[in-house]
Amino acid sequence: MIYLDNAATTRPSTSVLRSMSSFLEDCWQNPSSGYRASKRVSEAIEEARASVAQLIDAKPEEIYFTSGGTESNNMALFSVDSLLPAEAVMATSQIEHSAILRPLEQIEQNGRAVDFLPVDALGRLIVPDHFPYSFVSLMWANNETGVMQPIQEVVEKCRDASVAVHTDAVQVVGKQKISVRETPVDMLSLSGHKFNGVKGVGALYVRSGFRLQPYLYGGGQELGKRSGTENVAGIVAMGQAAKEAYERLETAPSEIMAMRDAFEQKVLELVPGVDVNGDLARRLPSHSHLSFCDCEAEGLVILLDEYGLQCSSGSACMTGKQQPSHVQTAMGYDVKRAKSSLRFSFSHLNTLEEALQAAALVQKAVTKLRSVQNTGTGPVVIYTP
Repeated sequence: MIYLDNAATTRPSTSVLRSMSSFLEDCWQNPSSGYRASKRVSEAIEEARASVAQLIDAKPEEIYFTSGGTESNNMALFSVDSLLPAEAVMATSQIEHSAILRPLEQIEQNGRAVDFLPVDALGRLIVPDHFPYSFVSLMWANNETGVMQPIQEVVEKCRDASVAVHTDAVQVVGKQKISVRETPVDMLSLSGHKFNGVKGVGALYVRSGFRLQPYLYGGGQELGKRSGTENVAGIVAMGQAAKEAYERLETAPSEIMAMRDAFEQKVLELVPGVDVNGDLARRLPSHSHLSFCDCEAEGLVILLDEYGLQCSSGSACMTGKQQPSHVQTAMGYDVKRAKSSLRFSFSHLNTLEEALQAAALVQKAVTKLRSVQNTGTGPVVIYTP
């Protein structure tokens, strides 16, 4: 099986799994207890915090562990909402992940004014000349297309206007170099399983001096900002994954991009009626987002899975939904094109050989699906329970 759905989740490395096993089997004590064994557990959390901080060029004390990107996003948004005056306006883009859009829609329903800013046909935010807002949340890169957003420009304009900025950097952290010193956002969300950690653990970066209202109340863990007994094994695993990702940052992005580009070139050679979506010059090295004329994406996903290739028709959180992707709708795509799009996402664990094999499997699946549709024999049924 060729796995090209790394934007949805990544495979934990052997060393990551090994690092967490002792904190499930041996060092299982509560880190908040007072005896020596608990101190070792607490120290392991702090070691992981330092490794995650290093990955984004932050200070360890600016990292707060959470259960993942969704909680980090919610924590940031609801904290800011609780601290802003009633007349303050918040803003985001129309192509954000649902973990940003749904909380902001709830905040809007509660009476806060929220602006959802448009993007251009390449999937990049149309940066307004002025920022009449008190807070902006903008993803660093889109989870579907991989298109990098103009976060540096937005941050500079917002700082000039004294506007706070949060970024959902879940798709970027661990995949290419980023620095919260060079791009001075106030808050940043990340998730461990996106860079070969395990699911169920993430973090929120909060710039020193920026006020954070607690989202969960209880025992006062995470400096009183995120109560609840820590997911020690998951945190240790994310720390190990962060170390490994940091060591790969010099070489992995270009290697992954080479695989992605070889895959795209081969698909375009083999398959007619294919469009590469988004800003091709400013996207993550891992992402390839393609539309296949006269093909339903969901049917292609099923066929490709049967043929030995795992990919997705968009965000994993939206799988099974009938409506077209809100990202592609915001980019101006019609329903037919939006529903014919697949996301292929690579990692350092893939190979060039796999990339070329995947292109051949795409040709096979597209040819099959188009032939079935053209003959009017109905949908392809691969699996019957």
